[in-house]
Amino acid sequence: MTERFYYGGQAVVEGVMMRGQDTCVTAVRRTDGKIVVESQILPRIYKGKMRKTPFVRGVIVLLESMVLGIQSIIRSANLALEEENEEISGWMLWLMVVGSIAFAVVLFFLAPLFITKLFNIESSLLFNLVDGLIRIAILVAYLGLMGFLPELKKVFSYHGAEHRTVNAYENGVPMETEDVKKFSTAHIRCGTSFTFTVLIIAVLVFSLVGIHETWLMVLSRIVLIPVISSISYEAIYFSGRHTNNWLVKILSKPGLLLQSLTTREPDEAKLEVAIAALRKVIESEQPELVTWEIEKEEPVEEISKTASPGNAIDNL
Repeated sequence: MTERFYYGGQAVVEGVMMRGQDTCVTAVRRTDGKIVVESQILPRIYKGKMRKTPFVRGVIVLLESMVLGIQSIIRSANLALEEENEEISGWMLWLMVVGSIAFAVVLFFLAPLFITKLFNIESSLLFNLVDGLIRIAILVAYLGLMGFLPELKKVFSYHGAEHRTVNAYENGVPMETEDVKKFSTAHIRCGTSFTFTVLIIAVLVFSLVGIHETWLMVLSRIVLIPVISSISYEAIYFSGRHTNNWLVKILSKPGLLLQSLTTREPDEAKLEVAIAALRKVIESEQPELVTWEIEKEEPVEEISKTASPGNAIDNL
């Protein structure tokens, strides 16, 4: 029996990106009000055996999400403004990925460590509990501040539209605005929940490391990030497939609540964009599941794009 594939995506500039098994679709609403949908065939690295291997796939999916995410954000900005742009070079893309990772490591791992060091705590467990609380406080403050930026408020609305659309699809309802709008803007497999899970798992992992000289603790924070990410991904992976389990519901609650900082209530126009993205993925990969009428005169402009051999992700 073929394992069910769980669709997911992210909000981008003026739109939503949806990732399928073989296809990545970015739907954007242009300044003239028209929706443009661009589909891209994913390179082989996204579908290899390593991506399905427990405790290995977490790191691969994390890198994949960052690469696809950055590509989709840049591309969506150009689509929204109806501009043509040159493809982002492989080295520039990886520079942006490394920069993003470095920023997250400094803000959420190293800064809490140095702050906690000021308290001169001798107990490893207590040290890492305080370290973890500071880490979570920084995350909440960071997300809260981001929510005040006007442009990010719009992105957060598209984030809510993406969740609502995926929730509707997973509950088997028609991909129509009136049906989709009834569902929650929170989703158990959200990146926000994953980030929160990483911070909790980090407390347990770092407690096992203990308290050492500062340079060694800094090194452990960096080296153990792939391990923490892998464990966290497996936790989210399990939760997404056992949503009705009472324990999963309890453990997932904090992450779902945290999503209130990264999602906003989407209007119908934003839902239409998210629905267009998911519809295109399903039409491309599983046409037998299409329950809506595909009109001859499409209400959206479609662009097909095949990933080039020089795509940076191919070099993984």
